[in-house]
Amino acid sequence: MPIPLLQATGLSCERDERLLFTGVDLAVRAGSLLRVEGPNGAGKTTLLRILAGLHSGYEGEILWCGESVHRVREHFLRNLLYIGHRPGIKPLLTPLENLAALLACHPGSHRDPLEGALEAVELLPFAHMPCHHLSAGQQRRVALARLYLSDEPLWILDEAFTAIDRAGVESLERLLEKRMAAGGAIILTTHHRLSISGAESLDLLAHTGEALAL
Repeated sequence: MPIPLLQATGLSCERDERLLFTGVDLAVRAGSLLRVEGPNGAGKTTLLRILAGLHSGYEGEILWCGESVHRVREHFLRNLLYIGHRPGIKPLLTPLENLAALLACHPGSHRDPLEGALEAVELLPFAHMPCHHLSAGQQRRVALARLYLSDEPLWILDEAFTAIDRAGVESLERLLEKRMAAGGAIILTTHHRLSISGAESLDLLAHTGEALAL
């Protein structure tokens, strides 16, 4: 069996002297989707931030392609796309400017792909409008437009379906399925009921501290 792109063993994390979760093991291979489940306060966002290298307060081991993420951190981060619970966009910039800024480190990027990504999330008519004039759902779609431009093999998405309408949900599900078919790996949290075949799940409730489990 191929080595997982991302593997974690024995992950434990405390917050405010309370055990969030312990003994979390996971393995995410190319072409797979892992949904992290659990009630509010179980530590889903914290786990995703740990896996994305954004939170260091944990115990356990995380491997990227069989090597410790600490030893191959630069390579790991180059191959990761993380979209957090917040949109992570600049409100004074337009959607087009936000995407251009995010892709500035990618040589050879052109305007056409950026506009195509905005069209895919139904924001092309708002391409030149400052993002602070957009609704919460539209701002979320600016962030999600990055997915249409990403060639990173691992996506980590925190509540990607938040604040988008039914058409947006269906479009995002199709994109995730397409990404899996192309060999990409996805880790996500969502309260939305996924209609994606082959998705696996990790229930953090089975790994929480007693206070939360009770």
